[in-house]
Amino acid sequence: MEYIRRFRGATFVVKFGGEVLGDEEVVSSVAKDLAFLEFVGINAVVVHGGGKRISSTAEAAGIKPTFINGLRVTDAKTMAIVAKVLHEINQEIVSTILKVGCPAVGLNPPKEMVFATTKRKGEVDMGLVGDISSVKTKAITSQFSHGVIPVITPLGVGKDGEIHNINADTAASALAKGLNAEKFILITTVDGVLDQNKKKIDKLTVTKAKKLVKSSSVSGGMVPKLNACIEALEDGVASAHIVKASKHALLEEILTREGTGTMITRQ
Repeated sequence: MEYIRRFRGATFVVKFGGEVLGDEEVVSSVAKDLAFLEFVGINAVVVHGGGKRISSTAEAAGIKPTFINGLRVTDAKTMAIVAKVLHEINQEIVSTILKVGCPAVGLNPPKEMVFATTKRKGEVDMGLVGDISSVKTKAITSQFSHGVIPVITPLGVGKDGEIHNINADTAASALAKGLNAEKFILITTVDGVLDQNKKKIDKLTVTKAKKLVKSSSVSGGMVPKLNACIEALEDGVASAHIVKASKHALLEEILTREGTGTMITRQ
């Protein structure tokens, strides 16, 4: 009850990793946790990925996925697949939340624009990959008073109406900042941030998280996750959490003293 009272009226941004979405039981459990948060007066917002399904769909269409620094090179044909798959996943998550008795709505560009973007520039042409220039929160906050959970697709819209692909961790971090969220929570397939002995680290500060990123202790998909957490915290989010997807792990992490994943704070 202590944490429920403390966080009533606060906003939590929850990011579903694409690797989690294939487990229907886990997604259903997280949906129940989200519904509980909404029931006790906490505003929950979902941002989702979809990388694994996008890659398999692209390969089936004869397109070999290419990544540079963890970002998908996105030509026009790939962008069509990205948009189609992400919209499908968005509606699946919305449907799952509705099934557990909580109102939910999907927000997908170009009809509903959350992220305004500019096409990424650099030495290598990434195609239709976008950098977020601003976050449009009105479409999200308007749902809170109705007890509706918004589910956000990580796609942006440029000034010319062109749709851009955005890294889902980056999108979720930017949204947490834009909404002045109390918590930024990443649901993934690992226990949390692991140390050199592969033991879970329960708590980290931003300073320690930055040192881990620069070291060889963390690698692969954990690097962008930690960077997303660091960015959110440095722009005002109170705490970030990296949590393994399991039955009611979300509630255990944020509503108990012990938690279940890794919590990251500014100090």
